[in-house]
Amino acid sequence: MERQDLNDMLSFIAVAEERSFTKAAAKLGTSQSTLSHTIKQLEARLGVRLLTRTTRSVSPTDAGDRLLKAFVPRLRELDGELEDLMSARDKPAGAVRITLSDHALETVVWPKVRPLLLDYPDIKLELNIDNGFRDIVEERFDAGVRLGESLDKDMIAVRIGPDWRLVAVGAPSYFANRPVPEVPQDLVEHVCINTRQSRSGGLYAWEFEKDGRELRVRVDGQIILNSSIAQVEAATAGYGIAYVPENLVERQIAHGELIQVLDDWCPLFTGYYLYYPSRRQNSAAFLLIMNALRFPGRVTSVRE
Repeated sequence: MERQDLNDMLSFIAVAEERSFTKAAAKLGTSQSTLSHTIKQLEARLGVRLLTRTTRSVSPTDAGDRLLKAFVPRLRELDGELEDLMSARDKPAGAVRITLSDHALETVVWPKVRPLLLDYPDIKLELNIDNGFRDIVEERFDAGVRLGESLDKDMIAVRIGPDWRLVAVGAPSYFANRPVPEVPQDLVEHVCINTRQSRSGGLYAWEFEKDGRELRVRVDGQIILNSSIAQVEAATAGYGIAYVPENLVERQIAHGELIQVLDDWCPLFTGYYLYYPSRRQNSAAFLLIMNALRFPGRVTSVRE
């Protein structure tokens, strides 16, 4: 059925149900003459009379009744499906895919969304751990999590976590026969746990700052790990010095399992943001998760 046929059928149903061209025209927001012409064209295409017209009333013919009985139930079924679709638009349900680092997952995202999922069982959340940069549009992610300083300009970004810093740590067993580094340059004489950058493929040069002076130190060691959590475990086991998020090692430092070094050289990084394409219709499920992650007291950053 072509679109015009469907429109004409809807006009016929309105007239048949209202038993009046005047009432049907008012319901459809058109004129009586236009409606009468539409019905005549439909009858001509079908080759049968659908309505019996008198000066006082309008009623469907036998052919019109058959058409109503065949078409109206299907139309109501379609209306019901459309209503379900519209209600689902406002109901938190469906799949949400987010790409993020293991550190963002453990310290910011999972603690906030974990209780939420128990209350909304119809939400299916995929958290894809990747420490590199992903094209969330091409790879069909709903959003990604990244440090504020590395966001693309064409994304909407919502602050979801506080500023944090990397700290250099090593196990007491590692420092048992080695001097503690006093300045970042001393690290070149130590065994360090490296990180490979996904975008460039090179090893991450550790970034330090003190009194406005910035330093980048390229370190060397036996192990290269792209997981902050794995780096903490390796450092605790004595495999070398790791440069990891401070909030991952607070307990180990407090318990003497790790020794923090170069504390006054470790700068703060801008916290995590949830970012997503600026021009899209977001689902109720996505909006619910975004609001649950939103960092209190911070303003949404919009880049368009």
